Amino acid sequence: MTTETINASASGTWKLGDMEVNRIGFGAMRLPQNGPALRADAVPGDRDRAIGVLRKAVELGVNHIDTAAFYFSSLRSANELINSALGGPYPDDLVIATKVGPARDLSGEWAAHAGPAQLRGQVEENLRQLGRDHLDLVNLRILGTDSLAERFGVLAELREAGLIRHLGVSNVTPEQLAEARTIAPVVCVQNPYGIGMRPDQDEFVRFCGEEGIAFVPFYSIATTGREGGASGAESEEVLTVARAHGASPAQVRLAWTLHRGPHLLAIPGTGNPDHLTANVAAGTLRLSETELALLDGLHQRSA
Repeated sequence: MTTETINASASGTWKLGDMEVNRIGFGAMRLPQNGPALRADAVPGDRDRAIGVLRKAVELGVNHIDTAAFYFSSLRSANELINSALGGPYPDDLVIATKVGPARDLSGEWAAHAGPAQLRGQVEENLRQLGRDHLDLVNLRILGTDSLAERFGVLAELREAGLIRHLGVSNVTPEQLAEARTIAPVVCVQNPYGIGMRPDQDEFVRFCGEEGIAFVPFYSIATTGREGGASGAESEEVLTVARAHGASPAQVRLAWTLHRGPHLLAIPGTGNPDHLTANVAAGTLRLSETELALLDGLHQRSA
């Protein structure tokens, strides 16, 4: 498939609350380092290249960037890179989504998830790093199936105070989403999902669409490779569809994600400008019913 004159708007749009975004966005997790992310021993990436990728993303029409204060290596912070590349001032239509809950210490090692008392500090740290007076969207990332009411309530209070515009939840069950919605409006759910990854989420994905809630899958390309990235091995079904379109397997995986419903927002991450262009181009890929059935079969077999 061609990658000439592409723009993220080709993927269509969806509203996160009152903020309209193109359905192909950008995830910042891979920017601060080379290789696997979220590791204390991660090798810092090239600063100029990372800034160039961010600026190119915006040039290609990306107006939804997903980040977090815990996306960092020993020398690089995703939030600081975003601020340096795009701040002063930020584009008017750019939506920056961040997430709170997970925590890493200064050495990069994981610490305990934030409780209610720590969440305001995490929000303020994101504000400081991004150079903003408010955050467009904050996702509460959860571990486990316990009640999120007290923690989400803190974010709801910060929303009422004007520090946060919209709220989302991440890594949650349908029950946790329902609980959060009794406290404050939820504009998105951010869960792991992709071809062959979490087919048990299919009904949840459909429910979110029926309720007008965006579903923002992460690891939709890497799937079980998670923060380490794609493994390099690929299924014959994905390769067959890729060959038919002159596309890469990663593009097929992104296109399948977008075909799951108009409320799905892809946030593929990369520190490679060529991969960025290819990811945005995936928004133009239209799969046939036969191809979707082939990929859906692969997805369900992973259950």
